[in-house]
Amino acid sequence: MPEPATIVVLLLVLGAEFVNGFTDAPNAVATVISTRVLRPYTAILMATVLNTLGALAGTAVAKTIGQGIVKPGAIDTMTVGAAMVGIIFWSTLAWRYGLPTSESHALVAGLAGAGLATAGPSVLLWEGWRKVLIGIGFSTTLGFLGGIVLMGVIYRLLARSSRHSVNRAFGRLQILSSAFMAFGHGSNDAQKFMGVFVLALVLGGSFTSFEIPVWVILLCAGTMGLGTACGGWRIIRTMGVRITKLTPVHGFAAETSSGVVIMLASAFGIPLSTTHTINTAIMGVGATRRLSAVRWGVGSEIVSAWILTFPVCALIAWLVATAAKLLAG
Repeated sequence: MPEPATIVVLLLVLGAEFVNGFTDAPNAVATVISTRVLRPYTAILMATVLNTLGALAGTAVAKTIGQGIVKPGAIDTMTVGAAMVGIIFWSTLAWRYGLPTSESHALVAGLAGAGLATAGPSVLLWEGWRKVLIGIGFSTTLGFLGGIVLMGVIYRLLARSSRHSVNRAFGRLQILSSAFMAFGHGSNDAQKFMGVFVLALVLGGSFTSFEIPVWVILLCAGTMGLGTACGGWRIIRTMGVRITKLTPVHGFAAETSSGVVIMLASAFGIPLSTTHTINTAIMGVGATRRLSAVRWGVGSEIVSAWILTFPVCALIAWLVATAAKLLAG
């Protein structure tokens, strides 16, 4: 049985995973809901199931987060708890304004800030941060270009088809692309908090090695799915309606291209932002109609939230860890 302090930290991890559910997991179903291909609760149920299946597909990303961002031997459960406080505060604030944030960046920034307060600069591990930087490139560049390229190919192949037949065909195909995106989201994003959950158990002495049991996978994935069902609508509206007008063919292109990028990153243990990936893919898809089809003002608001995530979450985690350290010592 974990000690009381460890239990509190584990609850904070699940709290952050719940917040992840209503700020990040809606990425997988925003387009399929906005194009009215699936009813909202049907889409969310599908996303919950496939997020869980995706989470069962591997543990490479979880190990990167749990062992590769900060030195596990130099921190304690208090460090992990402080990082979770930063994530919960910032992500809830952004959700209040309908801005999709990156829980990936909030998580690594929170761990870094709390780790710096606990053990100083030597706590950071370059190998894990190298993967984080690669993930930023994957999610922004490949997401945007993937949406443009796939949409361009579809336009070329179906140039002589009627709009009605295209929308009808891609209305069905978009169910598959949304399912693929949800599975990819689980294979990358759901793993991150599993890694932190197990890290807390190792630091608390409940686990002797960094192994992720099935019950942890199901608990974290289920918590994320519950968060999506409870509060994902603000983010769904921003992504599915406010950035650009989407039809089923656009939704299919955005989901498929971002799903491929996410699955590729998961295979190499690269923790990338699924939020960045699908948002840039939506922008890329919208830009193929004309540049003015994308509401770049909304895009700039989202980008501002992305940029602020690193310093804000790191600072909050640093302050909480510093305060806890002073109270304990």
